[in-house]
Amino acid sequence: MRKVDLFFAEYSESHRNAANKLIHWICVPLIFWTILGFISLIPSPHFCAPYFGCISILSTVIIILVSLFYLRLSVLISLIMIFVMVLMEHLTYTVNIQFGKQSWIVYLSVFVITWILQFVGHKIEGKKPSFLKDIKFLLIGPIWLLSFILKKTGIRY
Repeated sequence: MRKVDLFFAEYSESHRNAANKLIHWICVPLIFWTILGFISLIPSPHFCAPYFGCISILSTVIIILVSLFYLRLSVLISLIMIFVMVLMEHLTYTVNIQFGKQSWIVYLSVFVITWILQFVGHKIEGKKPSFLKDIKFLLIGPIWLLSFILKKTGIRY
């Protein structure tokens, strides 16, 4: 069995309840986005592109590092997640422009609410979150969700 499938199997052990899964479908992408949002607020030089906006060099480095982790698991998943993270960066840019210096409040609010919901989901599930066992599972959650989409569409990862 491939390493990515082993991660998914282990992650699935604490994500079997329908309510917990639904909560994860909503909260995991939002938590992932808020982390990128927090990183975008750290002062650093930016690259700017027409029709896209700007992305900080620090955010770019983080995206590259996360993508390298995903690349070790699956080339396709890594490529899709690069696309997803770049889209999320565009959204963070929009929030940062719209809310200015108060954008941290948006990220913090979404972050806190979604983590509370995540723990509610795990309370319903009756099992602890996977990341308490291994911090890598914080990066596995988003691609675990992606794997369902890929399987549903018949795309092998």
